[in-house]
Amino acid sequence: MIILIYKTIYKHIVMNIKTKIWSLTLILGVVFSCTDLDEELRGVITSDITVNGIVTDSGGGEGGDALEGAYSQLRSTGTGGHTNWYSAQELTSDEMVVTTKGGDWYDGGWLIDFHQHNYKPTNPSVLNNWNSHYGAVNACNELLSGGTLDSNGKAQIKALRAYFFWRLMDLYGNIKLPTSAGQDAPQSTRAQAFSFIESELLEAIGVSKITADMDLSNSPLGTAKDAYRINRFAALGIIAKLYLNAEVYTGTARWQEAHDAADYIINNGGYTLCGAGCKVANLGKRAGVSSDPDVLEGYAAVFAPNNQGNPEHIWSVKYDEASAGGFNLAMMALHYSSQLTWNFDAQPWNGYSSLEEFYNNFDDGNDIRKKANFIQGVQLDYGGSDLLDYATDDGDPRLEYTPYINEIYPDGCRQCGVRPGKFSYKQFGRPDMDNDFTLVRLGQVYLIRAEAAARAAGDWSKALADTNIIRARAGASAFTSLNAEKFLAERGREMFSEAVRRTDLIRFGKYNDSWWEKPASAVTKNIFPIPFEAIQASGGSLKQNPGY
Repeated sequence: MIILIYKTIYKHIVMNIKTKIWSLTLILGVVFSCTDLDEELRGVITSDITVNGIVTDSGGGEGGDALEGAYSQLRSTGTGGHTNWYSAQELTSDEMVVTTKGGDWYDGGWLIDFHQHNYKPTNPSVLNNWNSHYGAVNACNELLSGGTLDSNGKAQIKALRAYFFWRLMDLYGNIKLPTSAGQDAPQSTRAQAFSFIESELLEAIGVSKITADMDLSNSPLGTAKDAYRINRFAALGIIAKLYLNAEVYTGTARWQEAHDAADYIINNGGYTLCGAGCKVANLGKRAGVSSDPDVLEGYAAVFAPNNQGNPEHIWSVKYDEASAGGFNLAMMALHYSSQLTWNFDAQPWNGYSSLEEFYNNFDDGNDIRKKANFIQGVQLDYGGSDLLDYATDDGDPRLEYTPYINEIYPDGCRQCGVRPGKFSYKQFGRPDMDNDFTLVRLGQVYLIRAEAAARAAGDWSKALADTNIIRARAGASAFTSLNAEKFLAERGREMFSEAVRRTDLIRFGKYNDSWWEKPASAVTKNIFPIPFEAIQASGGSLKQNPGY
């Protein structure tokens, strides 16, 4: 047992360290963080360690099967990272914003453009999403052309490719549908893309259409619960999301199919909501903060750093800090000084925060999701002392995350905005996080079934039973009535930070509304522009979307 004494600007922290460590130093200096010059306290940890019973090891790296190259593209497309899928879904919505903090985070204005729906064909995230998702499609095509996959492998990769095409269609509308490696393809309409994606998923599921009494015994997909691979229930989850938004994509609603797909998962999948008794060790627990729980239970456990194998996960992206990186929300969101709360290996960038109105939409009473989803209030270090920000905006050096945000540009205050904490953080975390990112989970499927049932019947009371199942898990009181607006708010509380909000707002006709620092936007902004570089390289085969 080696006792190391950390000298920090706040206090001496004495911790017991178990395992072999090559070197561990904490340095106080001036370094670049994102685009800002600030103080950094940085450690170099070369192996996993145990502190006061907290094991930082996440339990393994990637699987080595032949499909992994294609599935790894879920990380390459920025499912949980900056400038790709996560940014496009969250920063254009009423959930999150990145304010310009003096000379930090302006980044050419593209983040403000996302928030205010002024995105252009030259926007870097518009280009990154296009390139990364077509790179993912090509990786699937290369694997399919190799001739080495069995029927199950082919079905998985076709369903995975359909999922990437769904993202492209959702973002850009009229897209290309290449089905072999290196192939060009003509630009399809959104309706044509929808039909192709639907046919690929139906083939993988093993039916000609989704019905209440469908027989999936001929599906080449299996039923084993490996959340890193697509089984029958994951494929049904993808097609349920496709049908849920069919009216937006094609003009024709497909509510009954969305309901039936979700219903099949709930009744046959064997998945369970993570509620009371479903818990994991709290890897973010601080020795000097008595209010930090020893375990994370229920909703909080679904998204924890050690959430692998959660009974609610149907399909998830494998993230691992050492071997499967790309999920860096701690860096994206937290204040520079928060490094000393979790003893991070690197200093956060102080970017993403949640909008005050969205945060205030959570009940202060029994709804556990408010505490689980956000980090707010006065911040403490590992030993329980106040975190300090000597470049404070308000004269008080104590770091306090406030719901209030003063402005988006040019001088957004450094501590304004509560920070996303749903995918919670662990002690001695590295820049890449361990938390698996949920793409299809049972709580989401209940909400799909609820909404689809209500819309199919034209009666929102049909959504009450499933919605109240979700609220009960959250400790919130049951609804006695529902309408579209109330349901959207509930879906926002449950699905916060899971990269669905932009799509949800469009489906509910709210994406073009005004909110904080955002005026009403044109309907043409419901899809992104085709990137300028893609059009230039297309030789005339790509036509720009209307309004750009």
